[in-house]
Amino acid sequence: MAFDTFLFDLDGTLVDSAADLGTAVNLLRAELDLAPLSMDRVRSYVGDGATMLIRRALPENAFSERHLQRFLQLYEEHLVDQTTMYPGIDEFLIAHQDKKMAVISNKPFDLTMHLLFELGLTAFFGCIIGANDKLPKKPDPAPVFMALRDLQSDVDTAVMIGDHHTDLRAGHAAGIKTCFCAWGIGRTDGFPCDYQAETPQDLLRLFPA
Repeated sequence: MAFDTFLFDLDGTLVDSAADLGTAVNLLRAELDLAPLSMDRVRSYVGDGATMLIRRALPENAFSERHLQRFLQLYEEHLVDQTTMYPGIDEFLIAHQDKKMAVISNKPFDLTMHLLFELGLTAFFGCIIGANDKLPKKPDPAPVFMALRDLQSDVDTAVMIGDHHTDLRAGHAAGIKTCFCAWGIGRTDGFPCDYQAETPQDLLRLFPA
């Protein structure tokens, strides 16, 4: 099938941001006199947005809006200390720069835009969607529908590419094909996908220019 629209998750798909997320989580925990978490533990908490990350990273019943906002402040201060684009992603984006592409992230919109700008990626995407108060997060299909509408794309020629079951569920619910990125920090939770890429380089083999 020939696809003309590629919808990407951000963290764990386009960029490896786990180290900087871990830094912010552990700085917050240090302020609360809590021991640091391992990077593997932080990685296992990523994928469902900042609120769920902090709920998981703090002791039961310790979550508060104040702690979430403090985490977001700390994360913005360390947003691109170690975050990099996965090797091979740039080749795919350049090869398909004539196609319609979007980023759909559960990361807050301002941080999504800041991160893409700092890594020089904004020009590739005709639509960028991050978490906000008006739109449900993935796995809800609403952000996928918004991207398709903004790009004037058809469900039959679009694919959702991501490293987490939330991406697969959102794409499936929207009626588009899905591709799981096995190199990322997420997991399928057993949810099926139409394609699977073991490395970023596999994307060009699955979806040639």
